[in-house]
Amino acid sequence: MEFILFWFTAPTTNPAVLTSFLNIFNNGWRATLTLVVFAPLVEEYLKYRIVRTEIIKNSHFDEPLDAMLYLIIGALGFAAVENLIIVLKAPLMPITEALGTIGFRFLGATFLHALASGIVGYFLAKSCLENQKRFPLIIQGLAIAVIFHGVYNYLISLSDSFPQVAFLIAVLLLGMGSFVSYKFKNLKKQLSVCKI
Repeated sequence: MEFILFWFTAPTTNPAVLTSFLNIFNNGWRATLTLVVFAPLVEEYLKYRIVRTEIIKNSHFDEPLDAMLYLIIGALGFAAVENLIIVLKAPLMPITEALGTIGFRFLGATFLHALASGIVGYFLAKSCLENQKRFPLIIQGLAIAVIFHGVYNYLISLSDSFPQVAFLIAVLLLGMGSFVSYKFKNLKKQLSVCKI
C-alpha cells in the first residue's frame, strides 16, 4: 500500500513501484511525504484492521481492556518483522551504522509501534462502550496515532542534529507512554462487557 501511495505522488508510464520506492530517499519531498504521512497511515490502519477483522470476533475479546492489549501485542509483532527487515539489510551497511540503526530501531521503533497501537486500542475500547460514537472514536484514535507516528518519523529523519533530536524523541515517547499508561489504567476500572 505504501508503494502504491508513493507511486501516485508522481505516476510514470512504467509503474515500477518497487524500484521507485527503493529509491525514495533520493526524492526530497516525496521521501518526506512517504515517511511522515504514507508510512504512518498505512501501518497504523493495517495494525488496527487486523485486530478489527480477526481478533474482535473471538469470544475471548470481551472486555474493553482487550482492545488495547490485542492492538499492542499486534504492534509488537509488526515491529519485530520491521526490525527483522532492518537486520537483514545490516550486512549492506558499514558496521557502526548498522549497529546504531539496529539498536535505535529495537528501542525506539518497537516502543513507537506499541504506543501508537495502544492509542488506537484505547479509542477502539471506548467505541465498544459508546456504540453511538463508534466511527468518530475510531477515526480520532487512528488520527492521533498517525500524527504521533508521523512526528516520530520526521524527527528520525533529522539525524544531522542527533543530540537535540534524541531528546525530542525521548520526550515524545515518554509523553505518549504516560498517556497510554493513564488510559490503560482507566480501562482497567471498566467492568463492562465489550460488544462490537
